[in-house]
Amino acid sequence: MLGWALTFLVVALIAGVLGFGGIAGAASSIAQILFFIFIVLFIVAMIARAVRGNPPV
Repeated sequence: MLGWALTFLVVALIAGVLGFGGIAGAASSIAQILFFIFIVLFIVAMIARAVRGNPPV
């Protein structure tokens, strides 16, 4: 999922440089949403691992 967020970030940056404002805005908002979903899932996974008895590394 982090890979998708980075892909949309790159698309947004390239579209922004080339002057495609609408595409850049859409791609950056998708990248931002995917990044926050990734962070939430990462935190949930770390908490689940700690609850099972394996401390986070």
